[in-house]
Amino acid sequence: MLSPGGKGCETVLALPLDMMLAAIVRVPAGEDPAVVAAPVLQAANPFPDEPLTIGCETVRETPEGSVVIAAALPESSFAVEGVGAALDAQKLSVTCVDILALGQLRVSWDAIGVGDGAKETRKAVLVSSPDCVSIFVLDGDMPVSIKAATPGSDIKRAVMLALLEAEGFDGAKPLSEIVVIEREMPEEAGETSEAGEASGPDFDSFSDFAPVRRVVVGADSALAGVAERSAEAQSLNALPASWADMLAETRFKKKLVKYLSVAVGIWALAMGVLFGVPVVYGFMTDSQKAETKRHHAKFTEVKKMVDKVNLMRKYSDHEHGALELLKAVSDRLPADVTLTEWDYKREKGISIRGDAGSTSDVYELKDAMEDMAFGEGEDAVKVFGAVKMGPTSSVKDGRTRFSLDLEFPEEGWE
Repeated sequence: MLSPGGKGCETVLALPLDMMLAAIVRVPAGEDPAVVAAPVLQAANPFPDEPLTIGCETVRETPEGSVVIAAALPESSFAVEGVGAALDAQKLSVTCVDILALGQLRVSWDAIGVGDGAKETRKAVLVSSPDCVSIFVLDGDMPVSIKAATPGSDIKRAVMLALLEAEGFDGAKPLSEIVVIEREMPEEAGETSEAGEASGPDFDSFSDFAPVRRVVVGADSALAGVAERSAEAQSLNALPASWADMLAETRFKKKLVKYLSVAVGIWALAMGVLFGVPVVYGFMTDSQKAETKRHHAKFTEVKKMVDKVNLMRKYSDHEHGALELLKAVSDRLPADVTLTEWDYKREKGISIRGDAGSTSDVYELKDAMEDMAFGEGEDAVKVFGAVKMGPTSSVKDGRTRFSLDLEFPEEGWE
């Protein structure tokens, strides 16, 4: 959205989905969508002490309430990516923050074919770009799940989690197809691997879930969709509150400067005869010095924030969150083992309690946890550094109670 000729302009900023927090939420009738969505987005916020300004866009109205896309932009994450510095360099004032992939959906709606199937048909739409793969699950024309993944991550697992989230949101429905939207790139700009094939995710492997259909769109089609969305009053706007305040202040100053410039011009014309040109230049120099000091203070403040956020990101790990590990452990449970307690500690590990049909089932679970790894082949990384089994005991129904302490590796997962 940045343009060399756009200095001093107000603009809409469209960001990749992985730079923002987004979720699909149901809002009961009469409730404020931002209030309902706040705890959902705050739970996923990597900067828990930072307040969020939540923007909402209604996608479905029902007698019971509405379905909305809620999104927020953590300012700390935004500063780390360096986009703020780029905006300042171009002297652009942001009036709206939107999700770039939503613009791509807008112009690709007919190609996706959401109106061709029944309402009970479910589709997964993957919007591919060099820096982010945006995942949307659609029930008919209604989004029921939204997720982001980086091209180097396990995108198939991200799609599976999106489908599970959609099932929890709107029930189980058949997945009719997976639509992959890819941007058309010039041949000379395409990166190729040693085998001569275009690098990037292997979307053909997603045929394990459902048939895969590819849709190739123009390189600038997403921006065209964002432009269409920005013209609508009800479209998503995740502009942070501090940005909105700064924008209002800037607009006020522009008006004030405009009116003062007229008054100062008349005054300068009259006073120039008495005091001469040197006084006018001295006034302009003092103003520039004050502006320079103000910018230096802002630069120092932003630099401190960037250093702080970089340190926080160093210890942030979204690949081994409680939800992902709970699913991974549950997938490896022997048939006759039931978990009754789950205690997750990010820095230490997981403690689980349960009962099993026999002691052999407990040892089978212990072995599975010791072998549990994310990835395949040489890239596989073991999740737990140590698996400790506590004492077992029998209960009246003949089942065996057990406890396991699953400790994370001391050196982490790097």
